[in-house]
Amino acid sequence: MTTSTVPGTLLTPQQVADRRAHAPHTSMFARMLVRAAVLRRRRAASALLAMIVAAAVATAMMNLYVDVQAKLRTEFRNYGANVVIVAKDGQSLPADALAKVESVLGEKTLAVPFAYAVARTKDGQSVVVVGTDFARARQLNHWWKVSHWPNAPNEALVGMRAAAILSPKVGPNRQPFELTFQGKAIQLAPAGMLQTGAGEDSRIYLDQSEFQNWTGVAPSTIEVAANGTAAEVEASIRQLAQLLPAADVRPVRQIMEGEANVLNKTRATLYASATLVVLTSALCVLATLIGWVFDRRRDFAIMKALGASERLINGFFAAEAAALGVVGAILGFFIGIGVAAWIGRVNFHAPVVPRFSVFPYVLAGSVAVALISAILPIELLRRVQPAIILRGE
Repeated sequence: MTTSTVPGTLLTPQQVADRRAHAPHTSMFARMLVRAAVLRRRRAASALLAMIVAAAVATAMMNLYVDVQAKLRTEFRNYGANVVIVAKDGQSLPADALAKVESVLGEKTLAVPFAYAVARTKDGQSVVVVGTDFARARQLNHWWKVSHWPNAPNEALVGMRAAAILSPKVGPNRQPFELTFQGKAIQLAPAGMLQTGAGEDSRIYLDQSEFQNWTGVAPSTIEVAANGTAAEVEASIRQLAQLLPAADVRPVRQIMEGEANVLNKTRATLYASATLVVLTSALCVLATLIGWVFDRRRDFAIMKALGASERLINGFFAAEAAALGVVGAILGFFIGIGVAAWIGRVNFHAPVVPRFSVFPYVLAGSVAVALISAILPIELLRRVQPAIILRGE
């Protein structure tokens, strides 16, 4: 028997076989995979959607896991210092104490010096005056409620209760007032009012240089916002204690313990959320694959009747599940990056940096979930009896 591709030209069977052998062709295995997905679009779409959701959540959680700790620590720094350095026996700290603190903790650490003195008003009432670096104090204490920060010489930041001691008119009218320390007077103008609900409300804050020129008192306290984990902060405290033997270096336990608790709970929430979504997606994929097996029992029975081995059929079905995992991982990865960026912007007002290094883990996890979900359906495939199915029983 011969065949012809061009009118008037006949090819021998051997020529036809050679032509087919050298012609481009699509793998039958791949064609079967594509056709199975096309013919059962709804089931394939539901399984794919479950894999996309799982991959997106895993990607978002893995991206957030790295950034959320740094962002939460940054948020906690807005609540003030987590380390306090106080000179022992009421003395002043060494002149190089601030430089030593910054050398140990690094440039990103914020350290603010404070010097204290008890001055008297014209009425003879005592009031605590504090000298500090206003620029640093403003960065450290975002939680302070300040109407206006001083920006000129001899301007003071007056606490709400301290203003009542000076004069009821100091706050609204910003009238100048006079303070005396050890017989030396200074004329000050209130730049703004301070309200914290704590001891700061009873104090008057001056620029460090103005304060030291007036009182001659050097800083006795340094409040530090140290970055890093709890273990890193504790290690820094021990190092500072060795460098500053004349000072008492201690953590602010409320801040550090609160930070540790929030980080642990956030980490646990991320883990629990990701695990729950992945398990739910695995169940959806499992249900879809089981339905897929029952819908295609006749197809698999025909394959077995034609001589297909158990290994080939199981491999074919596992390949379908793995293909769902791969496609779901790719689509879910990019969706997850977008979700992580949105969460970071909404909650931390800063974008989360996309980490493409997590893609191999998302891909491997998605394929693993799909293959694990295919174990039970594959076991059902092994029980398919061609004779029974083809008889319509």
